[in-house]
Formats: sequence, C-alpha cells, structure tokens
Amino acid sequence: MLVSLLPFAVLALQRSLDGDDAFSSLVQKLQSPSGRVVLAVVAWAAAHHLFAGIRHLLMDVGVGSSLAAGRASAYAALIAAALVGAAALLA
Repeated sequence: MLVSLLPFAVLALQRSLDGDDAFSSLVQKLQSPSGRVVLAVVAWAAAHHLFAGIRHLLMDVGVGSSLAAGRASAYAALIAAALVGAAALLA
C-alpha cells in the first residue's frame, strides 16, 4: 500500500513547489473531509509499517519470540498504529 502512494506523494511535492496558488489548492484538498481520511489512512499504514518493523527486529534478536509474546506484540502494533491513525484524523 505504501508503495502505491509514492506517485501521489511526488505529485503533492511537485504541486507544493509550483507556487503559492498550487500549494494553497493542495492544502485545501487535504483539509477536506475526504482528504483528512486519506491522510489518516496513510498515517496508519506508515505507523503500522514502523511498529511491525520494530517488532520484527526485536524478534530477530530473541525478544518476544514466543507464541504468546508474538501475538501480544502483534496486537500492540495494531493498536498503536490505530491510535496514530485516529490522532491524524482528529488533528
């Protein structure tokens, strides 16, 4: 999912560098209700990727590698990512 968002990120960067009018238009679109939802989903995806990556790195060195600890850390990564997504939606 994150890879599919790269063209849109590049487009947003290009529009932000085109000038004040293009940047204002971009900000207006991102502040709309649908834009806020898209940003929240992107924040959730990035946060989940980060937390799951940290989880896997810790498991590689033997921290939390049992089945119960693995399940608990998976749920913790999901909940933490959901909190980041909710915070992005409310901000």
